Amino acid sequence: MRADRLVSLVLLLRQRGRLTADTLARELEVSTRTVLRDIEALSAAGVPVYAERGRHGGFALLPGFRTELTGLNRDEALALLTAGSGRGEQVFGLGSALASAMRKVVDALPEPHRDTASDAARRILVEPETDLLSRRSAPEPMSDAAMTEIRRAVFAGHKLCLHYAATGQEPRWRTVDPIGLVTVRDRGYLLATRAGADRTYRLTRVLAAQELPEPAQRPDRVDLDQVWRERCARFLSSDHIAVSIRVDPQRREELLSTAVAVRAAESDADGRLQVTFQDLRHAEWALWQLGTDAEALAPASLRTALRERAAAMAARYGASS
Repeated sequence: MRADRLVSLVLLLRQRGRLTADTLARELEVSTRTVLRDIEALSAAGVPVYAERGRHGGFALLPGFRTELTGLNRDEALALLTAGSGRGEQVFGLGSALASAMRKVVDALPEPHRDTASDAARRILVEPETDLLSRRSAPEPMSDAAMTEIRRAVFAGHKLCLHYAATGQEPRWRTVDPIGLVTVRDRGYLLATRAGADRTYRLTRVLAAQELPEPAQRPDRVDLDQVWRERCARFLSSDHIAVSIRVDPQRREELLSTAVAVRAAESDADGRLQVTFQDLRHAEWALWQLGTDAEALAPASLRTALRERAAAMAARYGASS
């Protein structure tokens, strides 16, 4: 909305001083022409913004100008700034909104605490792309338009029409009652019901979405964490195969990225991981990709399948050409 953009423009000038129209356009994700129109609107509304010409020119606010925003103490602002350094906003398409909110948080601080809180937030890193053992997988992209419709339906409590591509099926439209959104390991999910039955939809498989005017059939209050735990428990108790694996730490993330679900993300004292695959064939394929960097400890049927495959490969290449 334009009103939010105008506030963000003022906060940028307050916090960073003189900025060119091009810089403002990049920060606000709009065109330079839009920035110039916004500057004119602010001036007409009495905001003391002025232009400086020349090589180091740009737009600035008169010294001492301050917006009227509710204040926060240093620890409250630091908590929000640190939380904002995660990656959930990327999964749910809220990156631009987060940037705008963070500018407002910084500006709301009392003058003595503003710089110290910003500096403190820069000294805390949450969920980096690379850890000590492996590179994290990038968040899965999805349509911004579809994500906007999904968010609106979830927050407004309206029914939602999804064009969804389930695994191994042709995409088709379905109408659901949205309950909430969950992000796990950079993957986003929509929790919903359909004709009264629980459904969980992978957001990246949503090709299009439309918020409907009808109210969703759902409880007024929900414990989303409890709902997620219950659905995970049902999922893990289905016909999927549970596998105990010992894996080289440098290949750990690669293994986990192929699993359907992770029962124990941290290795136990023996270095084992507990993961779930779709079936025996899926588990065999995933372990085979890792070669000798991983060992299937259980079930015995998986060890047998891998041994027979290795024996067949050895026989093929052991014979003289």
